Amino acid sequence: MLNFKAVEQKWQRAWEVSQVFKVKENSKRKKFYCLEMFPYPSASFLHMGHVRNYTIGDVIARSKRMQGYNVLYPMGYDSFGLPAENAAKKNNIHPKKYTEDAIKKIIEYQKALGNSYDWSRVISTHQPEYYKWNQYFFLKFLERGLVYRKKAPVNWCPDCSSVLANEEVVDGKCWRHEDTIIESKELEQWFLKTTAYADELLKDLDKLKWSERIKNLQKNWIGKSEGTLTKFKLKNKEVLEVFTTRIDTIFSVTFLVMAPEHPKVLELVKGTKYEKSVLEFIKNIKINKDTESKEGIFIGHYAVNPANNQEIPIYLANFVLMDYGTGIVMADAHDQRDYEFAKKYKIPLIQVLKPKDGSDWKEDKAFESFGILYNSEQFNGLSSEEAILKIRDWLEKKGLAKKVTQYKLRDWLISRQRYWGTPIPIVYCNKCGTVAVNQLPVLLPEEVDFKKEGNPLNHNKSWVETKCPICNGNAKRETDTMGGFVDSSWYFLRFCSPQDNKNPFDKKAVSYWIPVDQYIGGIEHAVGHLIYSRFFTKALRDMGMLEISEPFSSLFNQGIVYKDGHKMSKSFGNIVTQTEISEKYGIDTARVFLMSVASPESDMEWNDKGAEGSFRFLQKVWKIHEMKMNIQSTKDEHKRNLAIKNYNFYLEEFKFNLAIIELIKFADYLAEHPNKVGYEDLLRMLSPFAPHLTEEIWHKFGYNSFISLEKWPKYDIKKIKPELEVEDELVYNLFSDIRYLLKLIKAEPKKITIIVSPVWKYKFYQEFKRVFAKTKNISEIIKTLMQTPLKQYGNEITKLIPKLIEKQPSIIMSQEKEFKIFSSNKELIEKEFNCEIILEKAEKSQNEKSKFALPGKPSILIQ
Repeated sequence: MLNFKAVEQKWQRAWEVSQVFKVKENSKRKKFYCLEMFPYPSASFLHMGHVRNYTIGDVIARSKRMQGYNVLYPMGYDSFGLPAENAAKKNNIHPKKYTEDAIKKIIEYQKALGNSYDWSRVISTHQPEYYKWNQYFFLKFLERGLVYRKKAPVNWCPDCSSVLANEEVVDGKCWRHEDTIIESKELEQWFLKTTAYADELLKDLDKLKWSERIKNLQKNWIGKSEGTLTKFKLKNKEVLEVFTTRIDTIFSVTFLVMAPEHPKVLELVKGTKYEKSVLEFIKNIKINKDTESKEGIFIGHYAVNPANNQEIPIYLANFVLMDYGTGIVMADAHDQRDYEFAKKYKIPLIQVLKPKDGSDWKEDKAFESFGILYNSEQFNGLSSEEAILKIRDWLEKKGLAKKVTQYKLRDWLISRQRYWGTPIPIVYCNKCGTVAVNQLPVLLPEEVDFKKEGNPLNHNKSWVETKCPICNGNAKRETDTMGGFVDSSWYFLRFCSPQDNKNPFDKKAVSYWIPVDQYIGGIEHAVGHLIYSRFFTKALRDMGMLEISEPFSSLFNQGIVYKDGHKMSKSFGNIVTQTEISEKYGIDTARVFLMSVASPESDMEWNDKGAEGSFRFLQKVWKIHEMKMNIQSTKDEHKRNLAIKNYNFYLEEFKFNLAIIELIKFADYLAEHPNKVGYEDLLRMLSPFAPHLTEEIWHKFGYNSFISLEKWPKYDIKKIKPELEVEDELVYNLFSDIRYLLKLIKAEPKKITIIVSPVWKYKFYQEFKRVFAKTKNISEIIKTLMQTPLKQYGNEITKLIPKLIEKQPSIIMSQEKEFKIFSSNKELIEKEFNCEIILEKAEKSQNEKSKFALPGKPSILIQ
């Protein structure tokens, strides 16, 4: 048996020593940039979920390389972030040591996978050589007005002890701590102005070869809405602006609802008798847009409805969020949430819309559709569509409204109150104010105390206290660090020239490699990392640093690996590690199994028995090389060309599971009909999935080249003979039918008689196919057939036609051809079932079963 462990180590060393996957720009070759979302190095092992993700990328990179592309396939580590800091506090280990130990271990595991990375390009985002450029981009964006600092309500995670961007809040909870409810705090924070590119981020989605699911997630997150910005005046002459897409319901508005975190709320209640209860409400409320309960509180103020000058109360409510419109909603009888809220707090409701058929709305729920207006003064009788335009114009002339385009997208909050991240290159000087530090990098100090509460940087006096770059007076550093998504928003550019010390990336190299041709990663990054990367790309383009507008041409989202019904993870205790599987079967087995069990985009359940099946397949491939090779026959050529054609199609469509089925079928054929040309093409096609095994066999054949760099096999469509497939299918179906009958009778056969269908049935099948191409009507088909010499078999034909309509054979042979095929395979059938085989034509058979024989479906008699 093959010593797979020795073979793996042998070829991994050979690839590394020869640097076969190291690449550089070459204008004469077509490039292909393949990239997996780089990992956070938090684990000291890889489980099958990780292995699946990396194998998908490696299969693509290896196949493209063999197809003649100049392939860039790098690996790096998203090494700043909260987990390392938490580990430091918990285990009394410095984040840098924790991170670098983890990176060292994960590289060891990734190399053991056999992935064809260009290891000369490794980057880690915690290194000053990398994060220096985060700071550089921050300052450049600051110059262009894309960075600003303001006091704002922010999402605070008590477990992280830090703020989160909106994209890091999932259903009101922390993306890292799924059970932790986010609190609202008012803090001075740094933002990147992603909203400056909102419209372009939305429009350019149509250019991308991404799944509609990802595109829709981004479209909904950006949330473009055409509507009306309306002014509601307060008694103190202050004005609240409210965005709505349904200004046609303005006469129905009987109250306003504000988001609890709206900055105006504290101003409005300050010093009033409502202040205490409102603050208590804000503190306790669970802000969740999907909440079933409608919780609210009156704040003691009234606004004036601009349409009818009626005073209406102002409430806070848990279902209104700051990330939509202005954070204030005009509430009426034609929105179900407003309707339920009004009923609960006994606020009057006024209906102003009827269904378009003119009927009265009598149901105890909101009529939310477009309708016909009433109770709306001069606008009565208009449709909602007409009223939206006319009411907006009417209010606009009064200076109380205007047409606007709004986005749900909010600017990107990058400030984090933690140590392990990129220092923000800003100091605060009493004389000069907020000052940019242009001497980069601003190094993260290594001497920090993690035992003290809060951000460790606040307690490092020697680092915080510095000199102002302008006046040289005393100043204090910004102690917030940048969120980790800043690191991952441009790393794909750094891979193009990772050793460049003078620039974040070499423009010429980027011009050759970018955009990424195939990006691979989880759907959970749809509205975080992917939007940020697109924003960065567009901003850098406008700075003259890039020529492209989108970073990733094609995006693939892999499915999740489950075991025992749960996502494979340490927390569920259902981990199957890379080491476990490689020790037992070899890493090629794991790669093949993970790619064969389901389409890569689908979730899959890990199964040890499935891994055993993949192991047996690879063992079969290995054993073929020991067989005597035959001269390639016409059938061999057909099988080889068909396998290449089908395999290529499935590979390009990311149907890796079906591609492997093609390889298994071809290997089964070669095990019975070994020929060198077909076998070598099998090895080439299998190489991206099982690179170690195929390299070993390739060299057993005496080749000195790496199969990893061999040319991809091509097929000749002229050598694919569909009739040969029909022959194989005919014999395969016969075997299946015999096995089924043997299973029923539960006895060993002494003799099997195979009775081929009578000649007239073949003629009938052919005539039926001709008529069926013209009409699908059963009566017409029968009528036409009864006008031919086949009418003498009328009773049988009428019984057969419904079955043929349901399923037709692709190719109809003659009786003579079918009999000849069974005759040529007679020895094989006898060997399989270890008994005598008798072949008969129905016309010459004395057995009653002969009348049941059909073309392609002979009658079988077992004795």
